[in-house]
Amino acid sequence: MTWFEPQRGDEQLREFFITALIDMGASLTLQDKDGTYVCITSLPARWRLPAGAIPSDDTIFGSDIGQKLTELKSGLLKAGDRAELEIEAGDDTFFEFRCRMVEMADHDVHLITVVIDRTEDRRRERLLRALLREVSHRSKNLLAIIQSIASQTARYSGTLDMFLGKFRGRLHALSQSQDLITDSSWRGAYFRDLLKQQVDRYVQENADLVHVSGDDVLLTPNASLHIGLALHELVVNAVSHGDFLQRRQQIEVSCRKLETPTGPVVVIVWSEPFTARENEEIKAARFGSTVLERVVPSSVNGEAHHELTNGQVRYELRFPLEIFD
Repeated sequence: MTWFEPQRGDEQLREFFITALIDMGASLTLQDKDGTYVCITSLPARWRLPAGAIPSDDTIFGSDIGQKLTELKSGLLKAGDRAELEIEAGDDTFFEFRCRMVEMADHDVHLITVVIDRTEDRRRERLLRALLREVSHRSKNLLAIIQSIASQTARYSGTLDMFLGKFRGRLHALSQSQDLITDSSWRGAYFRDLLKQQVDRYVQENADLVHVSGDDVLLTPNASLHIGLALHELVVNAVSHGDFLQRRQQIEVSCRKLETPTGPVVVIVWSEPFTARENEEIKAARFGSTVLERVVPSSVNGEAHHELTNGQVRYELRFPLEIFD
């Protein structure tokens, strides 16, 4: 429906329509059936009519765009015919030309062309495509990690129940780390947040027995997933096979960023008291973690040392700190 108050003057209506077109990022041109320009409104400043020049596609838009528009319009012959064309106008700008033949009140046929600035739309589309590629890449990495965890868990599980118990725990730890990464807009996760996740899940009522010191390093997404997995293994081992809860002895965890000639490295140390009377079966279970000794170090291009000595379970992981893009 189109309606306006008859008493409104043409000047006021013209101002209203031109303002609306500018706000929409749109321009409007009108040509008669012979192609002569009748009206031009709110064209971007990049297109100007030289002084004394007669308006035409070439004089307004330049020869390259003008030729494309002339070819497009040549196929429009009767009322209702329409065509569209998107043009890159340089400087990473895009414009859409919508041409349509319309019959006016006096039954004359005119050509209306609406010019719409699509630059921001195209930029958003490129950004969306880039984000989708990134999501696809990260999803594939995550699936590869899950596949590796499943394979290693199955290899060192004697029964199906043992496999399911270990795999579900590791998968949940991976999911928690992924939540932190997502919340940070894929920048990564801080070490203390990764540790807190595992402590809150397994020893929430005794969180004071896990003491952390050093640097709260921001880890890349890949490192975050694997360090979170390592912390899960260490906490589960301590709760399942250790006695630090009964003896009320603290576990010391440190994370430090060190500068080396080859670049910054991160050193994570887990030091947990243990009872020397632990039997060989418990010791074997505690040190049978291929995740701690193989999967995590290789995934972050680092090295790990896992030992039971001097009344302590000590796990040290050293790896290069990746540079963020």
